[in-house]
Amino acid sequence: MKIDDVVKRAYAMPLTNPAFPPGPYRFFNREYIIITYRTDPAALAEVVPEPLEVAEPLVKYEFIRMPDSTGFGDYTESGQVIPVRFNGQDGVYVHAMYLDDDAPIAGGREIWGFPKKLAQPKLSHEGEVIVGTLHYGSVLCATATMGYKHKIIDTAPIAKSLTAPNYLIKIIPHVDATPRICELVRYHLQDINMHGAWSSPADLQLFRHVIADVARLPVLEVVSAVHFIADLTLGLGEVVHDYLAKR
Repeated sequence: MKIDDVVKRAYAMPLTNPAFPPGPYRFFNREYIIITYRTDPAALAEVVPEPLEVAEPLVKYEFIRMPDSTGFGDYTESGQVIPVRFNGQDGVYVHAMYLDDDAPIAGGREIWGFPKKLAQPKLSHEGEVIVGTLHYGSVLCATATMGYKHKIIDTAPIAKSLTAPNYLIKIIPHVDATPRICELVRYHLQDINMHGAWSSPADLQLFRHVIADVARLPVLEVVSAVHFIADLTLGLGEVVHDYLAKR
């Protein structure tokens, strides 16, 4: 293979058989359970990086079923996002994500810098209750329960919230394990088509684990919960801050 061929083909690893196809990526019938809870402001301050600012001491804990996504297939995800501000604009910082499929783990980390780890999240309907669980190996790390579609709610505010900017820290190490890339990345969800949204009572429990440390942001009070289904496109990102740039 010639040098020019390497450069032409090199968008992902491995060079001759990438773990994922080029994006952007479209998701169909993406099912969300999002439980918003109040947490310890000091714990938030330890995990949200400057120049992002914490908007309120709130965390959104998510379970997401993705049965049909271009390039990534069928998988489930669970994790925490934090409402933040950047240059006076509201958005969310993606703090932790756990999922059960290799391709979106590799693609998410390599392209955007999603903080993805391999685990066993599950979202299921058990009679009148929606149940979300996160296992890391054999250990239970999170349990969410929510009533099944108690009240239909307007999809417009949810669709609008999905268009807000999302922020990530993308870290790529050098061969000597020092950071070669350390950037604040912004991306947007696009072409959103809502199928329905519901509110219900919900509860959330987080359990301590050394690697899947979702309990690092403890649940002090459940504020709200929403269940919705949508089609959307995960747009590609842009760098908004370079932590390694000379100052």
